[in-house]
Order: sequence, then structure tokens, then C-alpha cells
Amino acid sequence: MTTTPIDDRLAAAAFHRLVEHLRLRTDVQNIDLMGAAGFCRNCLGDWVSEASDGVLSRDQAREAIYGMPQSEWKARHQEPATPEQLSRMETSVALNARLRAEREARLDEALEDSFPASDPPAMSEPGR
Repeated sequence: MTTTPIDDRLAAAAFHRLVEHLRLRTDVQNIDLMGAAGFCRNCLGDWVSEASDGVLSRDQAREAIYGMPQSEWKARHQEPATPEQLSRMETSVALNARLRAEREARLDEALEDSFPASDPPAMSEPGR
């Protein structure tokens, strides 16, 4: 599969638009995002925190996504989760894990195919 690379400037603009959209759509619950797409506002905040290499804490990054402290957003907008929502989220999280494992396996296989002689002679030719 080939993909068209996205310039960092364009990716940043699209990300800002996504964050703005999620701030507008407070009617969409995080658990529904998790159930349908396998990620939510918290995930975005966590990814921003990870990408910052320690510059932003998880709470700071989540506040940047929510536009307010997460606790305030929850108090204003979050509804109690139903058993059905929790079930969809659990299924989606499991699918994320399976898809990541499959992608890693494909990458490992591609790497092995591209470097057939990457093993040192002691491993590929024992007794040498």
C-alpha cells in the first residue's frame, strides 16, 4: 500500500481543525468516539503529551484538546456510560490492539525480506 505524504504544515492545520471540531461537538461523548473510531479526546491529548517529550503533561495536553480542564469538560458535558457503550468501546479497543499487531507483523516481515543477509555469519553459517 502506498500513501501520499502529507506536509507537516498541512497535517498541523488539519489537526487544529479536528480539535476545533471536537470542541464544538460536545454532544459527542468520548465513549462513543472510542466505540466507533477507537480513539477519543483523551487519546488525542495523550498523543500530544507523548509527542511533546515531556514538555506537556498528560493533563496539560488534554486541556489543550478540550479547551478547558478535562474535569470541567466532564462536569459540563459527559453523560454516564451505558453498558452498550462500554461494550462497543471494549470491542473497539481490542480491534485497535489486533490491527496494531497485524501492522507490526507486516512491518517485521517486510524488514526481514529487505535484509535477508542481516544475520551475522555466526548465525546464518554456524561453525564458520
